[in-house]
Amino acid sequence: MAREIDYGNLMHAAMRGLIRTVLEGVEAEGLPGAHHFFITFDTTHPGVQMADRLADRYPAEMTVVLQHWYDNLDVGEDGFAITLNFGDMPEPLYIPYTAIRTFVDPSVEFGLRFEAPEDDEEDDDEDVLVTERPLRSADRQDGEGNGDGSTDPDRPRADAEIVSLDKFRK
Repeated sequence: MAREIDYGNLMHAAMRGLIRTVLEGVEAEGLPGAHHFFITFDTTHPGVQMADRLADRYPAEMTVVLQHWYDNLDVGEDGFAITLNFGDMPEPLYIPYTAIRTFVDPSVEFGLRFEAPEDDEEDDDEDVLVTERPLRSADRQDGEGNGDGSTDPDRPRADAEIVSLDKFRK
């Protein structure tokens, strides 16, 4: 048995479970009210499936929007499949939950952000959570978009906020 509780991995699993639960609700009932999602994912992550033309255009990451038009949403245990419109062409995608870097619902200013570790000393592929607060509108990448269901992957992002628990201790 491990000598320490791995809170980081437990928290990541819980947050990915939250994303899965939200998508299962959308799969069953559709998007309620003004809810919509911006999902940024690592296009090089094992298990991601997308058209070659999209992979060429987005060689590192891509942001997709689930809002007005999507089809064939199929939520699974490890990821979800969906068909989105890119330049008036429906394209199927499969996105593992572990490939997701950000999940944002701007209608309620809620977001989760994951970032791959920079430290190569670790051999595991687990993500590191870099913010524990909901993403604000200013943190989103939805801006102008480029008309094909995605946003510019080279657009600069807001810095992550790191919270020290020391200020809460007595």
